[in-house]
Amino acid sequence: MKKVPLAVLLLFIFLALGSATGITTSAGKFADRLAGKLRLYVHVAQLYTKDPDEQIAMPVKDVSKSQIADTWQAPRGNDRQHQGQDIFAPQGTPVLSATEGYIANIGENSLGGQTVSVVGAGGRLYYYAHLDSYAPGIAEGDWVTPQTELGHVGTTGNAAGTPPHLHFGVYAPGGAMNPLPLLTDRPKEP
Repeated sequence: MKKVPLAVLLLFIFLALGSATGITTSAGKFADRLAGKLRLYVHVAQLYTKDPDEQIAMPVKDVSKSQIADTWQAPRGNDRQHQGQDIFAPQGTPVLSATEGYIANIGENSLGGQTVSVVGAGGRLYYYAHLDSYAPGIAEGDWVTPQTELGHVGTTGNAAGTPPHLHFGVYAPGGAMNPLPLLTDRPKEP
């Protein structure tokens, strides 16, 4: 087991005491963020000890597995292949977590646009991209279930000008894997 450097430990103690004694507001905020990140790392480490899910729920509401055209490994430009599945649905359709896990990242990038990443059992990362918007109230570090709304189908990132869809990727510790064989239909709501 690695030892924590003394300087890091002292800094953490200083910030924690500063927060507890009211020395500085910024020290308290920093300590709270650091503590939140540490909690997330502990939770994620626990997920790595579990077996990965053999089946996961369809992440787009009211879409069935049979409606998905398999886009795994389709060419994307001259230099890459598609590492996920595009799930087409009307703009604004709810995107739900496919599995239980913790939100590891909420953010934007040039390819995915607005994205959410969830870490699940076995250390798998579930990547939801091209979102039109994020679900209200979600935050990094939140525990999610297949009933948790993450956002809404859109065309952000390099999906601008395409029909609205969710790019759904699954990344195991060994690399990208095809999500399609894992997906199962959600029960129809009455």
